[in-house]
Amino acid sequence: MKAGFWLSVSVAALMSTGVASAQTAPAPDQTTTDPAAASQPSATTDQDIVITAERRSTSLQRTGVAASVLTGEDLTRKSINTVEQLQFATPSLTVNTSGQSNSFNIRGIGKTEITSSIGVGVVTYRDGVATFPGYFQTEPYYDIASVEVLRGPQGTFAGGNATGGAVFISETNPSMDRVKGYALAQYGNYNDVKLQGAINLPVSDTLAVRVAANYEGRDTFFKVTGPWTGNPGNLNSISGRVSLLWQPDSHLRVAIKGDYNNVDYGGFPNTPAYFSRNGLSLAAGGIPVANTADPFIVTSNADLSGKDEFGRISANISYTFDSGLVIRSISAYQHGTTQETLDADGTATGNPGIASGNSTFQDFAREHIWSQELNIVSPDSNRFTWLLGGYLQRDSYNFPPNGGYRSLTDAGTLRSLEIIGTNPHTATAAFGQIGYKLTDGLQLTLGGRWSRTTSRNDVIYPATLFIGFLYTYNPPISQHDFFSSSNVDGKVALNWTIDQNNFLYAFAATGTKAGGLNGANFFGVTPRAFSPERVTDYEVGYKGTLLNGHLRTQIGGYYNIYRNFQVAIVDPLTPNYSSIFNVPQPTKLYGLEASAQGSFGAFQFDFSTSVSHSEVGQFFARDPRIATSGACDPTTGPGTATCINVGGRRQTYSPQFTLSVGAQYAIPLGDGVTLTPRADYAHISGVWATLFQRADLGDYLPERNIVNAQLTLAMRDWSIAGYSTNLTDQHYIGSLNGTRRLAAAPRQYGIRVSHNF
Repeated sequence: MKAGFWLSVSVAALMSTGVASAQTAPAPDQTTTDPAAASQPSATTDQDIVITAERRSTSLQRTGVAASVLTGEDLTRKSINTVEQLQFATPSLTVNTSGQSNSFNIRGIGKTEITSSIGVGVVTYRDGVATFPGYFQTEPYYDIASVEVLRGPQGTFAGGNATGGAVFISETNPSMDRVKGYALAQYGNYNDVKLQGAINLPVSDTLAVRVAANYEGRDTFFKVTGPWTGNPGNLNSISGRVSLLWQPDSHLRVAIKGDYNNVDYGGFPNTPAYFSRNGLSLAAGGIPVANTADPFIVTSNADLSGKDEFGRISANISYTFDSGLVIRSISAYQHGTTQETLDADGTATGNPGIASGNSTFQDFAREHIWSQELNIVSPDSNRFTWLLGGYLQRDSYNFPPNGGYRSLTDAGTLRSLEIIGTNPHTATAAFGQIGYKLTDGLQLTLGGRWSRTTSRNDVIYPATLFIGFLYTYNPPISQHDFFSSSNVDGKVALNWTIDQNNFLYAFAATGTKAGGLNGANFFGVTPRAFSPERVTDYEVGYKGTLLNGHLRTQIGGYYNIYRNFQVAIVDPLTPNYSSIFNVPQPTKLYGLEASAQGSFGAFQFDFSTSVSHSEVGQFFARDPRIATSGACDPTTGPGTATCINVGGRRQTYSPQFTLSVGAQYAIPLGDGVTLTPRADYAHISGVWATLFQRADLGDYLPERNIVNAQLTLAMRDWSIAGYSTNLTDQHYIGSLNGTRRLAAAPRQYGIRVSHNF
């Protein structure tokens, strides 16, 4: 599946995101641990925004964490429908989609390689459940209460351990008040049809059900020529959700949700990252030149297809004692199947500059996750507060025979390594956080986390290609490897509420990304295991509420030191493979972030920006796209033209500068009718897709400048909106996967009608 699967055999070429919420908050002295409060707005005197990612509801402006919060209304007016569009509204966030998987990064940390053997640095939660790591992230945003994006290590208050950050998505909960809901219909260019809606059904005073659904069908963005088959780029997506809330009294609350998604992408057209000017492979002296052609003009001779089917069922059960103490259980089971076939060289005739030649890659995989989290949360009203938690997770990939993971020639014969087997992972953790008010305005917070992770490869390799020849093994080669590690992380923070409008915080925290196993690579010697990646993060920040509450600001700085930083070096000569290494020297990332939100009657605006710098520690590596010779040790080198010292280079997919700004003005037309124009602009500076930083090989992805616009006519319970995303129609590369370029979405526009009842 994205094949990536896996094991260490990354798949870099192949494919190629608690209850959390934002809402109007209670006053500062009325915070609550009731998870029901995390999904429903409530009017208050200061119209504050609440975040609940830390397993208790707190004011965003008085919580010592770098965070961005988007309500469901924000998502609609900013035209954010998927995880990929989230990067245009959040500082320091990039999402690079590689077919059915994505590289989700905050501050340059997350998942930069498409492989199941490397963990994620950014954990995505839906209603408190840590979702699939890196795959099945195309679940559409519909009937969402809010999205919280937390930057920096997160692990002393929630299930997953994250080195880069976490995203907490809160789906709208049922309520017992009345029958209500919404319906939406949209039509746009590329014959884009979207139908969406939800209905809330109170069954009794203690029981309610909410049903929501989303459908989208769209023609392809691409012009594909050649003897291809399939429906490359045609989208057909169906999603549904059923939620049940039972609250028999003020103590017990039971929320059960089931989500189902069936997303058919029709395949992933792609183009080569580079060509050979003289028709020779790079190893034979070819002269590379980066491909700068329109990425939406594609040639292919493969059968192109891609489909994800996945679902989740979760139970969030909490009991609140009269004292305010909360005991909470979050249980979940998730299952997904993913399939794709793609043109591995990105052309209809083969690319002489890429040794892979003319081939098709295919994979099919299943993934399932069992998880259980327990929290005990103290009352909020005391000077001393605390949280204790435990977490268990089992995540397993399965690659069946005859199509699970293999590369074929254009004639349909096996061309390279086939993988059959399973790749299970486990995570066990205990965590906790305490806070003590030294004075009415000064709070000391201490947090800790113990975790143990395991990774196992139980696979066989029936055949493999080596230097142009297919070798078969009888019996097949087997790999049965196991790796485990235990880690302890912590956090110490000072929060100073100067007054109700000014807040300062500072903290030091550590986080760990699990180690794991590389799979066998018969094209070169690779390590079987790689160590956990550890980060030490130092942050300071200020949050201010100005102009009588009309303007909120957040500004912060961070300095991160990573040890055993994990990097995956992709082998473009066999583009579905990479091996993961630990950088032996410390890697440093640091930067500044700032954001603001203003509300002045009919006029509203928001702004965010980030400036960052990253330096990978000294590390020697080969670029397998070019001819190599001699020894090359990751620690000692020596540094030569083919044993390259990548130390000091910027981390992949780490922009130096991001900026987003949006504004709208509601024009009253009388009798409850308003006309609201809105525009959003986002800039993400250029990034390097590999540490080798070869522009002539297509490693540099230029800056993104995205303009979205919307004009909404609201009439009581009805609204009609004309919208456009990527208004200037910038054609840009969404990600580089091995030797293949994948394009991001072009300009889309249309009309949307919605009705609330």
